[in-house]
Amino acid sequence: MIGYYLDLAVRSLRRNVALTVLMIVAIAFGVGASMTTLTVLRLLSADPIPGKSDQLFYVQVEPRPAEGTRPKEPTEQMTRRDAETLLHAAKADKQTMTTGGNVAIEPQRAGLDPFFADARWSSVDFFSMFRVPFVAGAAWTADDDAQAAHVVVIAKALAEKLFGKTDVIGQTILVEGTSMRIVGVMDRWVPTPHFYDLTTGDYGKEEQVFVPFSTAMELKLGHSGTTNCWGDREDNEALDAPCEWIQYWVELDSPAKAAAYRDYLVRYSEEQQAAGRFGWSPNVRLRNVMQWLDYKEVVPSDARLQTWIALGFLLVCLINTVGLLLTKFLRRSSEIGVRRALGASKRQIFAQLLIEAGIIGVVGGILGLGLAWLGLFAVRHQPASYAELAHLDLPMLAATFALAVVSAVLAGVLPAWRGCQVTPALQLKSH
Repeated sequence: MIGYYLDLAVRSLRRNVALTVLMIVAIAFGVGASMTTLTVLRLLSADPIPGKSDQLFYVQVEPRPAEGTRPKEPTEQMTRRDAETLLHAAKADKQTMTTGGNVAIEPQRAGLDPFFADARWSSVDFFSMFRVPFVAGAAWTADDDAQAAHVVVIAKALAEKLFGKTDVIGQTILVEGTSMRIVGVMDRWVPTPHFYDLTTGDYGKEEQVFVPFSTAMELKLGHSGTTNCWGDREDNEALDAPCEWIQYWVELDSPAKAAAYRDYLVRYSEEQQAAGRFGWSPNVRLRNVMQWLDYKEVVPSDARLQTWIALGFLLVCLINTVGLLLTKFLRRSSEIGVRRALGASKRQIFAQLLIEAGIIGVVGGILGLGLAWLGLFAVRHQPASYAELAHLDLPMLAATFALAVVSAVLAGVLPAWRGCQVTPALQLKSH
């Protein structure tokens, strides 16, 4: 029976090619525009570390002197003194201090010139907290942190560039002229968004070199990202410099632990105020990953607006398709009346007309996929930090096709219902 309905639908669509093409194009453009903007919105608002984002918290305290109006929000980063004090106190399940960097690599492989690579200075818990994958070796140890050991974790791409392979544990590389022993090789790891350090970009590139924070300070490796200072200072990265430039994260696996850690931050701030370091009364924040991304407005408001506009455009396309299908089906009243007189039930007529709408959706979906691909191609050529990530992955590919078919079927429900209400007697009398 389905095959029979399909045959009838195809014949009907062929009778008025212009009208059929118009409906297909309307569905395709509505779906293509919607899926382009939805794909971008999904990319921008994605959970960068699913299953753990509610256990990772970004820590903020207020270390500035009491001058002017009391700030509503504390500084977004930490001073080195505060970060190292909290790290050594180890009041959380895990904790890490981290900042971005950029280093010169001097290859020992023939034919390779020195080059710069994006880097990161961090404490050891960084890797386990953020689920960094390894293809060889592992992270350095807590002892390496304490001793400012000359060890390094490198990205898989860098290992292949320098050595032509990833099995390079124990070998050395020259980082800013210092020989460092490789203890781990990371698999490709590019969280989207770049949640753990938004100062280097919401959608940062893959970092190639990871060095213990203590080692980076001993070697005076510079950092990248934002730095805000107050008061006199000679060295922004000195232990007691009045500058905030370090990101500090903690892992807390329960709401009770999060509440206890917040209380600890308040007590710490009170102690620092009493000691004369902090000028203001305690002003702390403890936001989990998604709360931090929301606070930083990582998802631009124009991306949400564009999505709503595209969905509105899809609605307009569906309304137009409803009108076209209604006109098409009612024009076939005489044909439907004859079928009813020959014994076809309302249910059978309804199914036939709905299958016809579904075919329009299938063809519109295929065309819509092409339009969505073109839309994302255009996005990738925009000067935006997330542009190169705009790709139509398999889930969105399936969603695009499903949206087209469902939209067409929904648009066909009213016309199909009206079409199957044709009274056979009236149609036969008119003929």
